[in-house]
Amino acid sequence: MVKFSIFLRKHPKMSHDEFVLYHKTIHAKLFTSLKVVKEHVKRYVQCHALTVSIPGFPEMYYDGITELWFSDEESIVKVFGADEYLKLVRPDEEKFIAMNECSFLITRENPVI
Repeated sequence: MVKFSIFLRKHPKMSHDEFVLYHKTIHAKLFTSLKVVKEHVKRYVQCHALTVSIPGFPEMYYDGITELWFSDEESIVKVFGADEYLKLVRPDEEKFIAMNECSFLITRENPVI
């Protein structure tokens, strides 16, 4: 299983609560409505930052993480390169995400505990 983790920064015009609400209610429904997503995404999880301060650690930079599981790397390209994603979902992401401040990792999990 391949995991695609997207580290999200909220759009600067949104509060954290607005970002979370939009991500959970509007964006998730739009993304999961796509045929290509239903065909290739095995699991989809949203994680949103909590306001916790840890001594000795820097302030959190990201506002959330989207985690998506796929069978293989090619499936990631099929979803994010699909016309329906590019026409419908990509413009929506620009409404609530600071796209140029996001980052991602594509990994295979190595369970330790």
